[in-house]
Amino acid sequence: MPKPDSTQRLKGLVVEDQSATREWLVGALDQAFDIEIVAVENLRGARESLQWRTPDVALVDIGLPDGSGVDLVRELAREHPAATPIVTTIFDDDAHLFDAIAAGAQGYLLKDQDTAAFVEALKRIGRGEPPLSPSIARRMLEHFRTAPAPSPAEDLEPLTPRETEVLALLGRGLRVGEAARVLGISDHTVAGYVKTVYRKLSIASRAEAALEAARRGLV
Repeated sequence: MPKPDSTQRLKGLVVEDQSATREWLVGALDQAFDIEIVAVENLRGARESLQWRTPDVALVDIGLPDGSGVDLVRELAREHPAATPIVTTIFDDDAHLFDAIAAGAQGYLLKDQDTAAFVEALKRIGRGEPPLSPSIARRMLEHFRTAPAPSPAEDLEPLTPRETEVLALLGRGLRVGEAARVLGISDHTVAGYVKTVYRKLSIASRAEAALEAARRGLV
């Protein structure tokens, strides 16, 4: 995602079927960033919008009238990697949470927060931090705290120190170009490290990389 203070206005997408909630989400996103927002009520409208613009930030509800917002998150992660998809929902259970993260969601916000807290959570995107509702962050920490430790056999091909550095930066939400600047190496070199990390860890998305970085205590 471009920096919020960029001279180019950010582009936003809000996908929410309830009109009052949709207006609230648009208002919160507008408070968080200098941003041009397209708001739609279903997957069809979102996909039509994606044909002519790629959003920097997409707020996506899960329960939509024509399907699951998780499918749209997956499409955004695969076909519009420059976008930052954030799930906005009422569902706070593990199944919805981890399905969304595995699909490529870079944040998970519950819609029962007050506006000020919600806006502050959105602002974390500009700082390279994943926006998570407090209860969701606690749920994720509890999940990793209670998850069984992997056996040595699972880690057949350990990461090198540099690959571990790259994983840690991915876990902090940095993209390839940002990680390259931190490490003082080329974008192409970092992209190669990312590809190797994904292969070694048998993962396929930035969200899965972030989860693995958290599991290893790198973030």
